[in-house]
Amino acid sequence: MSATPLLSVSDLHVVYPSRHGDFTAVDHVSFELYRGEILGIVGESGAGKSTIGNAIADLLTPPGYVAGGEVSLDGKDLRALSSDEMRRLRGKDIGFIFQDPMTSLNPLLTIGEQLMEPMFAYLDVSRNEAKKRAIDLLNAVGIADPEVRLRQYPHQFSGGMRQRVVIAIALSTEPKFIIADEPTTALDVSIQDQILQLLRQLCREKDVGCMLVTHDMGVVASVTDRVMVTYRGKRMEIGSTEQVLRQPENEYTKSLISAVPPSNIKLDRFPLVTYIEEAGERANLDLKTHWLGRQQEIPQYDGPILRVEDISLRFVTRQSVFKHLRRYVQAIDHVSFNIEVGETFGLVGESGSGKSTTARAITGLHPPQSGKIFFEGQDLTALTWEKARLPMRRQMQMVFQNPYSSVNPRMRVKDIIAEPIRFHKLADSPQQVQSIVRDLIEHVGLARDAGDKFPHEFSGGQRQRISIARALATRPRLLICDEPTSALDVSVQAQILNLLKDLQAELNLTMLFISHDLPVIRQMCDRIGVMRQGQLVEVNDTNQLFEHASDPYTRELIELMPRFDRVPGTTSLA
Repeated sequence: MSATPLLSVSDLHVVYPSRHGDFTAVDHVSFELYRGEILGIVGESGAGKSTIGNAIADLLTPPGYVAGGEVSLDGKDLRALSSDEMRRLRGKDIGFIFQDPMTSLNPLLTIGEQLMEPMFAYLDVSRNEAKKRAIDLLNAVGIADPEVRLRQYPHQFSGGMRQRVVIAIALSTEPKFIIADEPTTALDVSIQDQILQLLRQLCREKDVGCMLVTHDMGVVASVTDRVMVTYRGKRMEIGSTEQVLRQPENEYTKSLISAVPPSNIKLDRFPLVTYIEEAGERANLDLKTHWLGRQQEIPQYDGPILRVEDISLRFVTRQSVFKHLRRYVQAIDHVSFNIEVGETFGLVGESGSGKSTTARAITGLHPPQSGKIFFEGQDLTALTWEKARLPMRRQMQMVFQNPYSSVNPRMRVKDIIAEPIRFHKLADSPQQVQSIVRDLIEHVGLARDAGDKFPHEFSGGQRQRISIARALATRPRLLICDEPTSALDVSVQAQILNLLKDLQAELNLTMLFISHDLPVIRQMCDRIGVMRQGQLVEVNDTNQLFEHASDPYTRELIELMPRFDRVPGTTSLA
């Protein structure tokens, strides 16, 4: 590691003006990054982590601006550069891995075109050389059949695969400095490990500096050299990874680390970040008389609430009028499992293993080509008429992965939550609808006036609470949670997971919990199914699976799981 900093940030101050006054997003932050080093920046949502990266790369969203401070890269004053000079520098010397793979790729261009575009702009390469380099990059980030994938479009990729493409694009011009903003949020543990090792190798061999913005403390423990902890735009603590995770000096850092789900034991409740005031308290409602509790009047089904029998589903990847020329991908391959009433059943596996597709098959969004799905003894696959499926659909609701795209930005929160109540005609009058919505808003821990606001006025964790309230609006028996906390920091994650645990206990909910976060899965689930390439390779009790997994693939996933005990001396935090 060089003694001269590659990146030097001194007294950085970022302000967003508004009609209510100036909001300070980054408050006089200073740090240095050296060649070959990975610096982790951690903190909760709104801590200023991403804003620091955007300010360095001159990508602040208007009306935000850098109000003061100095930023230099390899001895060059970045704040003194013109917009055109900064654009050229950003394309060649600064690689940026954006957080949301769904919006950072152009849906109208093929993956190959988007990978080769920066090479043509900043590297002296021919088209054949660019194509070969693009294939090598896709191989490096773990995408199979790269020659075929180059000709495909972003919508033909899963979320995790899109994130890998974004990482490949950031690496395509051989930058000196990489800003990685939550690069592994959408990735499962095996691909996450592959990407982190790729970043580590790049930094070591090419002397590249990397600023890794993340809320995943396991990732911080496994790959970073130093860590900076931020809170409300301020630097709370900075030091070596081992020192910060083993012996944090700041009270906020201590509280943040305590909220990380442990990987070796199962807790009844998650510790919350106590350094700050709580975002809101759930209403103490009497569920014996409350509208939510009325589902308990329904006679309980004697047997598994959900029975999946030998379902298979494939998607066409290449159409042709000739059947023998068509190409398919087998998304689900003869999958079977049961979920008992009141149980939380987890599904884990790599990106593209079929977890989310299985959930969509259960809800009828992607009907399987073969096999049967029984909900409380009713064969859902036999209900081909949509109207006949509605009563069953009301009993099954989903909480989707992305709280930013799963709610309508043009609707007020009260209308978002009321929509399923009105659709299924569950209330007798508009006044009753309003009363139910108010109770649901309070029950998920939001303020009473939240119903009159729009989604953009809420944080990611609050939007996920809105999604949960909407899912509960139909009084479901089965709640399907598809990566419900992957976009959330550890403190908000703890609040959401505690909320789901409480709701399950109060309402006797059954949950199908899908996640690539193995510590979260261990905390939430009674039994776990492991999927690989569309097949269910193992189903076991949670503790049995983590301690004595029978399938080699399961053991590999558990071994690759980022955790604190990868840092010397931190086994007490695992």
